[in-house]
Amino acid sequence: MAIQKYKPTSPGRRFMTSADFDEITTKTSYKPLVKSVHKKKGRNNNGRITSKSRGGGAKRLYRLIDFKRDKHDVVGTIKTIEYDPNRSARIALVNYSDGEKRYILSPLNLKVGDKIVSADKTEIVNGNSLLLKNIPEGTLVHNIEIAPKGGGKIARSAGAYATVLGTENKLTQIKLASGETRKLLCECRATVGKLGNEKHNQVVIGKAGRKRYLGRRPIVRGVAMNPVDHPHGGGEGKAARGNPHPVSKWGWITIGKKTRNNPKSDKLIVKRRRVGYGMDKR
Repeated sequence: MAIQKYKPTSPGRRFMTSADFDEITTKTSYKPLVKSVHKKKGRNNNGRITSKSRGGGAKRLYRLIDFKRDKHDVVGTIKTIEYDPNRSARIALVNYSDGEKRYILSPLNLKVGDKIVSADKTEIVNGNSLLLKNIPEGTLVHNIEIAPKGGGKIARSAGAYATVLGTENKLTQIKLASGETRKLLCECRATVGKLGNEKHNQVVIGKAGRKRYLGRRPIVRGVAMNPVDHPHGGGEGKAARGNPHPVSKWGWITIGKKTRNNPKSDKLIVKRRRVGYGMDKR
């Protein structure tokens, strides 16, 4: 993947960049694996906004992705590499030898015609899915399960990966790209390789309208509001906030407050990505 630049024909175009989509092999999706999904626009089941600054956006259909990779010991052939508007990573359409077709997340350097398989133990090849206990130390993996047969939950976005550090006492230790080191049950499944579209974070949006295509509405600073609308609002000129800590529109502390409270998985975290967060002081 490379970053495409544009001639500065307008202020919005001057610094805008995008992916060149060289790896994409087709613009047509496989219809049986595509469905329409109702847009929630940041609202809950009562129609009230619970997530601000969401709404609008270009129309798009949802692609059904096989995160579980539960089609065991059946060889599949990569038919197409496609763009997915619902995620930053690319997806690949797999033709299995029994005739079934499924979408999977496309790892880096996966090409049309490559063979992949999902099994408890198999070759360490890009796109193959196997149990963590059978993956050698130092291997890069993605789409990692937190619970056996629960489907991949970790490392699913563009360029994401984790490194397998080793297995001991039915637990496999992995290091995430964020710096966090944690343990998982060795019966969990992971897919070999680093996800493609790794330069996704280098794309410059360039103009506000392009954000709106993604369904992201404008965000207004609290200090720019009136006191009735936000705790940071009011004051003459650019006044400093009256609260001792930055808070949300509803008074919730937004910076520095520890929100994690999950003892079951806390004990499996060896090193956190942020020093001093929670009980880990390393």
